[in-house]
Amino acid sequence: MSVTVVVGGQYGSEGKGKICAHLAVTGGVDLMVRCGGPNSGHTVQTDGRLYELRQVPTGFVNPSTRLLLAAGALINPALFLSEVELCQLDPTRIGVDVNVAVIEGSDVETEHSESLRARLGSTGVGVGAAVSRRVLRSPNLRLAADVPELKPFLTHTSDEVSDAVRKGRSVVVEGTQGFGLSLYHTELWPFCTSRDTTAHSFLGEVGLGVRDFEVIMAIRTYPIRVGGNSGPLPSELTWEEVRHRSGYPHSIEEYTTTTKRLRRVADFSWDVIDRAVAANSPTQLAVHGLDYLDFSNKLAKSFADLTDQAKDFISALEERTEVPVTLVGTGPDIDEIIDLRVNDASRKLTSGELKTAGRRVAV
Repeated sequence: MSVTVVVGGQYGSEGKGKICAHLAVTGGVDLMVRCGGPNSGHTVQTDGRLYELRQVPTGFVNPSTRLLLAAGALINPALFLSEVELCQLDPTRIGVDVNVAVIEGSDVETEHSESLRARLGSTGVGVGAAVSRRVLRSPNLRLAADVPELKPFLTHTSDEVSDAVRKGRSVVVEGTQGFGLSLYHTELWPFCTSRDTTAHSFLGEVGLGVRDFEVIMAIRTYPIRVGGNSGPLPSELTWEEVRHRSGYPHSIEEYTTTTKRLRRVADFSWDVIDRAVAANSPTQLAVHGLDYLDFSNKLAKSFADLTDQAKDFISALEERTEVPVTLVGTGPDIDEIIDLRVNDASRKLTSGELKTAGRRVAV
């Protein structure tokens, strides 16, 4: 049995989608389940093409991986169907739980009338308004089962995933956003999202109860927040400063998948990481942005190839969190990952070492 939950340890955009795609390609993932809604975009860059996905799990890169939307997710039917077409999927590849809530045009209008984008840096795509209608048990809330266009994709995600677990198949839960945006655990209220963003909450959205599972927590060397009035960001920098420090030969500004706004960026901070580790009990860490520490890391193919600064950063993370760093991102492409579990003899960790060092989750 293998269940892995991928979560973010900062304020979103930590590379969760890239990690999930990497797991699908290299780990033979049988099922991948996406949580959340289209207010969070996950990007996959592969074979010279960029896929910006807000509904479809990034595990689509493996044609053998069954893709699912969790019961606790939200769906924009038109957007979902456009991504299905983009990724050349059909109902044999992707399913939508019958209880997924549908985002309506009125939800977008509600968020606009509440000035959520201006007040909180919200994406304004209707997720929060749809969640509120679900919580209030609004009689006009539609579920996926009520949408004719979604009928071919309907399934019971919990049943599929539970059956897979019983049969010892591999399941990855693709969490969304980051711990620092949790509705319940942020210290920056009200600058947060409309749901919890911890590993156990994602399992709850899926409807999967397991005693033993892996948690991969993704973090960045330079955390980001979405552009605009999105909340405090300690030690905020400019992208030009990050470029200057790294020695990048070209501009490195990042824009959000959903709103196309310039992301805000800051120096690394331990505070949110410490709290995210306590709340998620990660068994592994995935670190993105080693190329932002030094552009020469972008060419690294093994741990030995990394700069001393990058190695020190990884060592500091492991020492403070007591969690092994197993995946190292050196650039945006799906191939720009050093997998320390399998690809580097000098840093290769056995399953027993991962369990001991990472405090494998058991509840």
